[in-house]
Amino acid sequence: MRRVLWIALILNAAMFGIEIVGGLKSGSVSLLADAVDFAGDAANYALSLAVLSMGLLWRARAAWIKGATMGAWGAFVLGKVAWAAVLGEAPEPFTMGAIALLALAVNAGVAAMLFSFREGDANLRSVWLCSRNDAIGNLAVAAAALGVFGTGTVWPDLLVAIAMAGLALSASISVLRQARSEIALARSGIS
Repeated sequence: MRRVLWIALILNAAMFGIEIVGGLKSGSVSLLADAVDFAGDAANYALSLAVLSMGLLWRARAAWIKGATMGAWGAFVLGKVAWAAVLGEAPEPFTMGAIALLALAVNAGVAAMLFSFREGDANLRSVWLCSRNDAIGNLAVAAAALGVFGTGTVWPDLLVAIAMAGLALSASISVLRQARSEIALARSGIS
């Protein structure tokens, strides 16, 4: 598991840099949202590595932090969408689409590596959910690039960013609930 998390950490950190540059170059809110998510995921993988061999209470606390981070990311993206809806213009679809496909390849690979851990404790489940959500988000960003290309408007990009925020908020709620249950379990000494 440790090796998989290190690979995921390195790939996510690299994709953060690529998507920040690509999002700024193309003007895509959904790419910038995905870049912020890559940064959050890299931090989450580092946190998972730090608590991997610790007891249930520490792993659950780490998962709670990750769940809260996913929720904050979702709220940030919704704010960015509102801002872009008022001031934004259509992003450049070719850069947006190419980077989305690269990100999809990275996230699908990481999700496949983490698939067997999807039913683990809240800490491991949160790692898999992050990767799964990212792969879904990358498909959506690629579709938004096609939508922007076809319509010449910002709306496909913003709609995908809203959907990505919804995924983050949904995963956040799921991880926070499981982490809260595991914290209570660990504190009761039943673990």
